[in-house]
Amino acid sequence: MDHISPIREYFGLTFNMSTVLMTTVTCVIVFLICFIGSRQLAMRPSGLQNFLEWIVDFCKGIIKANMGWKVGGQFIALSVTILLYVFVANMLGIPFEIYNKDTHEVWWKSPTSDPALTLTMAALVIILTHYYGIKVKGFGEYLKDYVRPVPFLLPFKIIEEFANTLTLGMRLFGNVYAKEILMILLVGLGTSGLIGAFGAFLPTIIWQAFGMFIGSLQAYIFAMLAMVYMAHKVEHH
Repeated sequence: MDHISPIREYFGLTFNMSTVLMTTVTCVIVFLICFIGSRQLAMRPSGLQNFLEWIVDFCKGIIKANMGWKVGGQFIALSVTILLYVFVANMLGIPFEIYNKDTHEVWWKSPTSDPALTLTMAALVIILTHYYGIKVKGFGEYLKDYVRPVPFLLPFKIIEEFANTLTLGMRLFGNVYAKEILMILLVGLGTSGLIGAFGAFLPTIIWQAFGMFIGSLQAYIFAMLAMVYMAHKVEHH
C-alpha cells in the first residue's frame, strides 16, 4: 500500500510518468489491433477482422440507441476509439503490476486508475459534444437549447455540464482504482507466507476475473454515456 507514482517535473510542469508510459502503451496496442485487423480485409471476415467488425456493429448499436444514424453515423470512429481505448487501458493493470522495489514507484498499471487521465478524457468528450452541437445545429440554435423548455433552467443546465464531466471521469477512475487497490492487497497477502499464499490464491483468481468484467463494463458505460451526451447536443428535441 506504500506504492507511489513516479512524478517528474519538466519545464515547470508535473507529469505522472506511469500514466504517460501506460497511455502510450495503450495507444500502441489499440493502433496495432486496428492496423493488423484491417490490413487484409476479406468479404468473409475471420480472426481479428471479425472481432473489429463486431466492435463496429456494437458501437453502431450504441449510437442508434441514442440518436438517428443520419446524424450519429459521423461518430462511429469516436465511439469505437473510446470503447477500445478504455477497454485496453482497464485491462493493462489486471495480469500484473510493475514497480521499483527501492523507490516503490509503480510503473505498470491501468492508466485509467489516474483521475487526471479520466477527468481529461471526460472533459474532452464534453468539449466535443459542444463542438458538434454548434456544428450540427448552428450557434444560435445551440444556445437556445439552454433555455428550453423554460428559461429558468439555464443555471441548472450549466451546472449539468460540469456534473457530467465530473461523474463521467470519476466513475471510471473510482471503479478501476478500487479494482487495483484490492488486487494489491490480495497480492500482498499472497506473498506474506505459505498460509497467506494459500488463502489468497482463489480470491485473487476470482478478483482478476471480476476485474475483467469491471473493466469491460466501464468501457461500455464510458462509450455509452459519451454518445448519450453527444445525442443531447446534436439531436433536435
